[in-house]
Amino acid sequence: MIKKKRIIFHVDMDHFFTAVEERERPEFKGKPVIVGADPKGGKGRGVVSTCNYEARKFGVRSGMPISRAWKLCPEGIYLPVNYRLYMKVSREIMTVLRKYADKFERWGIDEAFLDVTSKAKDYGEAEALARKIKNEILEKEGLTCSIGVGPNKLVAKIASDFQKPDGLTIVKEEAVEEFLAPLPARKLLWVGRKTEQKLKKIGIKTIGDLANHDPTVLAETFGVMGTQLYLMAHGIDTSEVEERSEVKSISRDTTFEEDTTDFQLVLKTLDNLSEEVHKDALEQNLSFKTITVKVRYENFETHTHSETLPFITNRLQDLKKTARELMHDYLNPNRKIRLVGVKVSNFVSGEKQKTLI
Repeated sequence: MIKKKRIIFHVDMDHFFTAVEERERPEFKGKPVIVGADPKGGKGRGVVSTCNYEARKFGVRSGMPISRAWKLCPEGIYLPVNYRLYMKVSREIMTVLRKYADKFERWGIDEAFLDVTSKAKDYGEAEALARKIKNEILEKEGLTCSIGVGPNKLVAKIASDFQKPDGLTIVKEEAVEEFLAPLPARKLLWVGRKTEQKLKKIGIKTIGDLANHDPTVLAETFGVMGTQLYLMAHGIDTSEVEERSEVKSISRDTTFEEDTTDFQLVLKTLDNLSEEVHKDALEQNLSFKTITVKVRYENFETHTHSETLPFITNRLQDLKKTARELMHDYLNPNRKIRLVGVKVSNFVSGEKQKTLI
């Protein structure tokens, strides 16, 4: 029996945090809106969580130091992260998406993969289904999303970013390589700035260049990742849409606009990330025992360090204190930091365990 070819959706909400803020306060529409830390007149030490398309016209980007955003767009509307609200809206959206899928995989607060193989017999039906999803989210939540449709998760994910905002991009199996070929190699998952530079040094700028390159040379240059890059450039991805019945961890990380040895900025950013993780845990009525920090240096060398507390907690001060202590081992004045992150895990539901106050 021939197995039916898969049809996968990737649904990505458009500038989610700021879109929710604009929905709540319509007077913000058409103006540059930046969600993140307090800019404090250009002297703030946090980072941009997200921004709308009007703010992006000024050069503002997610992960950018808030002081830099202020210099680029001092007339912007700067708002604190309201994670409780965003989580509430996210849950409503995920409920809508889940009912349309054979298999459903939430990917963060504002993205999800849907395997709709049995829901759509062909790409014509898939397009109709995608439009139905977009309309329902718009009607129920007043928000737009972009949907990528393809034969696997990799292609669907790239397609969802192809026509933003409010986009719908369908890539049939026979058109995958033609679709991918002209796109920058950076569009592939796991290709960051440094990998992009290494690819350019060997003459690879587009995904098509990568697909046509000698796979042996790629393997010699990048190791196992070289083989994976070659397969991805041909649109090959066999990973399944995976149901996740329970939360295993909650994490946030951010990449600095510029690699830094400003450790006050690093620790303040760590605090901001801890606050976001903490709000998410509270929203889901979860307490935790294990705290993990992640650091990535300018050469992409990445470390994680965890500590399991001798008690269960849901206190922000416990999270911040432990995260800072774990991070101090990685603060080296001779090594610039590219990325930091915080994760909590080893959960106990508040319904089952009385937590510390």
